[in-house]
Amino acid sequence: MRLVFAGTPVFAEQALAALHAAGHGIDLVLTRPDKPAQRGQKLVSSPVKRWAQDHGIEVFQPRTLKDPQACERLRAVQPELMVVAAYGLILPQEVLDLPRRGCLNIHASLLPRWRGAAPIQRAIQAGDAETGITIMQMDAGLDTGDMRLVRTLPIGSDETGGSVHDRLAELGAQTIVQALDALARDALPRQPQPQTGVTYAAKIERADAVIDWSESAQAIVNRIRAFDPAPGCVTVLERAPEHPLKVWRAAPASSPDRSVASGTVLAVSPDALTVACGPSHAPQAVSLLELQRPGGRRMPVRAFLGGFAIQPGDRLCAPPAARPAS
Repeated sequence: MRLVFAGTPVFAEQALAALHAAGHGIDLVLTRPDKPAQRGQKLVSSPVKRWAQDHGIEVFQPRTLKDPQACERLRAVQPELMVVAAYGLILPQEVLDLPRRGCLNIHASLLPRWRGAAPIQRAIQAGDAETGITIMQMDAGLDTGDMRLVRTLPIGSDETGGSVHDRLAELGAQTIVQALDALARDALPRQPQPQTGVTYAAKIERADAVIDWSESAQAIVNRIRAFDPAPGCVTVLERAPEHPLKVWRAAPASSPDRSVASGTVLAVSPDALTVACGPSHAPQAVSLLELQRPGGRRMPVRAFLGGFAIQPGDRLCAPPAARPAS
């Protein structure tokens, strides 16, 4: 098929490469404008842009698709189909109507669960046992279009946002190729999304990364898994709030014999920091296994404690900037 492809991060790059390898003609690639990097503020191109340029495919980087000139640029291509994967811009109805076969989206969840911006992280945070890829016929709603093809993927109990992302990116690339093959044979049925089971995967905000020690042990572990590698979960020692600590790996621990304040360090060993958590009426504990201090790297507890002293009775809490005003 003659395609326009719209996407920005690595997740989309894998789908673009798979479509190209399958022989589909990609006449134009849309991706977000280059943006400054954190260090040096030099403009950095998206993975999709770099891949397209390396393969001689024209790239278009509008700041909005509501601009009439952007619509005219797409209309001039006359695509048969538009494939969208983690693009980052809203497609207005005029753009949705341009391709003869419409627009297909590669969505990283089992719709209608986890519509929205961060389906991978929210699925892990919620403790879901599975996720998947939904190829969706796009409409003007927020991930509300008809489902065309669905593939499931189990989530391992110790998997992170990064590992699930990588497996879903591979699955998404495979699934969109299968979907286009079926579409070419008029063998890709449309199925409306169920009206029940709808959840929304809100965009990840800075506050999401802060560990709330009053949550259950499993909720804390799931949060840490979900936000690895980005943005990473953060806490501070109450006696040293100027030094934020990132927690990268944790596991539920045996519940303490008595209730202490959530966030209190119960025990320190070379392998783990055991921290009280949960509500006061149902005390629990969590073992922290991998941490990172400011300016350092991720390291197991044994190495971490070599340069950062923590003792039983110390208390972990939210960074000052994340605490509600008194």
